[in-house]
Amino acid sequence: MHISDYDYHLPEELVARHPAAKRDESKMLMVDRESGELDPQIFSHFSEVIQPGDALVLNDTKVIPARIFGKRIPSEGKVEALLIEERAPGLWQAMLKPGKRMKPGGRVQVDGVDNTFEVVSRLDDGTFEIQFDTEHVLPMLDKCGRLPLPPYMNREMELDDTDRYQTVFAKEEGAVAAPTAGLHFTESLLEELSTKGVNVAYLTLHVGPGTFLPVSVDDFSQHKMHSEAYSLSQETVDVLKKTKENGGRIFVIGTTCVRVLESCWDENEFLIPGEGRTEIFLYPPYKPKVADALLTNFHLPKSTLLMLVSCFVGRENMFKAYEHAIQNNFRFYSYGDCMLLT
Repeated sequence: MHISDYDYHLPEELVARHPAAKRDESKMLMVDRESGELDPQIFSHFSEVIQPGDALVLNDTKVIPARIFGKRIPSEGKVEALLIEERAPGLWQAMLKPGKRMKPGGRVQVDGVDNTFEVVSRLDDGTFEIQFDTEHVLPMLDKCGRLPLPPYMNREMELDDTDRYQTVFAKEEGAVAAPTAGLHFTESLLEELSTKGVNVAYLTLHVGPGTFLPVSVDDFSQHKMHSEAYSLSQETVDVLKKTKENGGRIFVIGTTCVRVLESCWDENEFLIPGEGRTEIFLYPPYKPKVADALLTNFHLPKSTLLMLVSCFVGRENMFKAYEHAIQNNFRFYSYGDCMLLT
C-alpha cells in the first residue's frame, strides 16, 4: 500500500503540451490484460479491435471556461479564480489566488464583463464559496473565461485549445478538465463504429481539479478521494446490459467512465441508473466488474488514476507498458498518446 510503488520518472520532453496534428493519429499501445503482451499501434486501429455487438462507453461532459481573472474592490489587487462547481444559482466553489488575501465579504470585479463576485466563506479544503451577482454564470464565462489547461502544460490557453481540449461529443457543461481518452475520437470514427454495429452509449462525470492531485500519504489506502458529480441513464444501462447478455464486450473510454460504472454496479441488478456523487477509489487487487476493455491515456506518477489502471492489468504489466512507452517516445498526459487494455 506504499505510494512509492506507483512512482516513475518521466523525461520532461515526453509531456504533451500541445495536441497531435490530428485526433486519431496518436500512438496506441495495446496491452493484453492477462499476459501483459504489448502491441504498438496508432489510434485509428481501434476500429479494427472493437466488433459489431460490442459497446462503446463515452463520457459526454463538457469543459467550461472556468478560469477567470479580476481585481479586488477597492484595492484593485489582481485575482485569479478557478470555478470548480456550482452549488446553488450563482454560488460556486472555487480556487482563488492569492488565497491568503481573500476574506469573507471581499469583492472582486471580473475582467471583461460587468459582473462581480463576493467571497462567502473559506472551506476546510482551502477552496472558497463565492457568490456572483448573476445566476447566469455559464453565459458570463463564455465572454470572459478561459479553459483551465492542466498545470503540467505550463502555458497559457491558445486558440487551438478551444476545440482540441474538448471531445467531439462533449454535451453536458460542468467539467474543469477533459476526459482525455475521449479526445482521440473523431465524428467520422464514431459514425463508422455506429454503422459497423457497435452500441455507442454515454454517461456523464464532471471531471474536477482533484483528478490532477498526487496522493500525499505514504499508505495510499488512507487517501481521501475527491468527489465528482455523475449521471448514468436508464438508456445506457439497458444498452450495456443487452451487450453483456448477447456476449458482447464493453469498451470503456477513460477512467472517468470506469469510476461511474463501478460506482453504479450492483451484484443483483448489474447497474443502477441515477445521478449522484462518487468518491470511489479503485486500486489492486480490485477487479472491475463492468468494463471488458479500457482506453486510457498515460497518467501522472503517484496518481489514483495510475492505480485504477493497475486494476485492469496489474501493477507489473502496467509499468512494463509505461517503460515501453517511455523508451519509444510516446507522449504523456492529457494531449498525449493512449493505451488500450483488452
